[in-house]
Amino acid sequence: MKISILRNSTGGRRASAAVALSAVLALTATACGDDGSGAGGDEGAEGSGKGKIVFWDNNGGVRTDIWKQVIADFEKANPDIDVQYVGIASTEYQSKVDTAIQGGGLPDVGGISASMLAGFAAQGALDTLDFRLAKSPLNGKLNKDMIESMRAAGGGDDKLYSIPTSANNGVLYYRTDLFEKAGLEEPTTWDRFYEAAEKLTDKGKNEFGYTIRGGAGSIAQALDAMYGQSGITSFWDSSGKKTTVNDPKNVEALEKYAGLFKKATPAADLNNDFTKMVAQWDSGTIGMLNHNLGSYQDHVKALTTEKFRGIPQPTGPGGKRVQVSNPVDGVGLFKSSKNKEAAWKFIEFATSAQSNSKFNESAGQVPAHADAAKDEWISKAEPTKLAADALSDGSTTIVQLPYYLPDWNTISKADNEPNFQKVLLGDMSAKDFLDTMADQLNEAQAEWQEQMG
Repeated sequence: MKISILRNSTGGRRASAAVALSAVLALTATACGDDGSGAGGDEGAEGSGKGKIVFWDNNGGVRTDIWKQVIADFEKANPDIDVQYVGIASTEYQSKVDTAIQGGGLPDVGGISASMLAGFAAQGALDTLDFRLAKSPLNGKLNKDMIESMRAAGGGDDKLYSIPTSANNGVLYYRTDLFEKAGLEEPTTWDRFYEAAEKLTDKGKNEFGYTIRGGAGSIAQALDAMYGQSGITSFWDSSGKKTTVNDPKNVEALEKYAGLFKKATPAADLNNDFTKMVAQWDSGTIGMLNHNLGSYQDHVKALTTEKFRGIPQPTGPGGKRVQVSNPVDGVGLFKSSKNKEAAWKFIEFATSAQSNSKFNESAGQVPAHADAAKDEWISKAEPTKLAADALSDGSTTIVQLPYYLPDWNTISKADNEPNFQKVLLGDMSAKDFLDTMADQLNEAQAEWQEQMG
């Protein structure tokens, strides 16, 4: 598998820089208590390699069962180490960690995806893992492109702060039974997608062609639809200073996409995060759903493989497929841990071939461990296989989102999710929405480039 990383024209990763984060941090969660090991900046200690460690799952609820299986396997193999699992919803994870960095209560180990990596690293909360990986059996066994994605997302210092567990990818799930009944072709192009969204909608019967994500996490999905339709292949222009999000082609694409709301989608979509959106699709008669590989097993349980397929995102102009990057997920070691030796043992075990395969088979994602990626289950999980093929056969261009910007999560979530809801409601134009986001991104990029020298 290959993940294309498109860099802007200012060059590769820059030298190390200390980035001060203050007001931009979303410190909205309540205090975390003393169930962890310290606050950001604490140096921690290697410890005895035994005793208790605390693990925070960054997708609690959704991944709780599989993580508990991995932990049980680890504790069986390491009876002198006890892992305390804390599941935190993905929508609350960043603010909870930010609060703990400031006030104490950080865990030893936590789920650290590329999308949140720069902000945590900039606050000095994470241990670098290069020297540990160099001495580990994992060295040379992890997907090189996932490692590179993690390094690129770290904020510019070329250090590794999170060991990758899996790659996700945007998927268009569609109801094969509904498409067949309506005589529709598979939605492999954006034109077919919009045709199906219209023809499968019958509001009187509470049937809709599509479910759009209007709640938490809406921006990444909207960007995927924009760039997929416009065919623009870089997040920054040739100068590397101005974003392409408000390019006229992207504005036009967003107008068309947002125009589906309440015409071909349920009104409830306005506030739906991914869990509500997925549950709604699994239990109703909605034709299509954009999500990622992570919800595949939910659909199998609800619908069986006879009623749906998960395919790569539709192709756009000239038959080309363009998608924005889904962040690589991973696990990191918090610098304040007082038992880093035991914490690293857990990270090593969790990302070993056997555990990584078990985790990703449950999650329906592409494994980071090279040996796990060869396991038989991948060929049987069609969306995972198709996604891996699309990323490796040259058919897909990935527009790399700027996870390296410490402000990225704030801009793409707290600052603009409410504005996207205004676009859906018709209270804000797509152009004004994208111009506002572009101004914020250009400012954040300028600050980052100045700090990088």
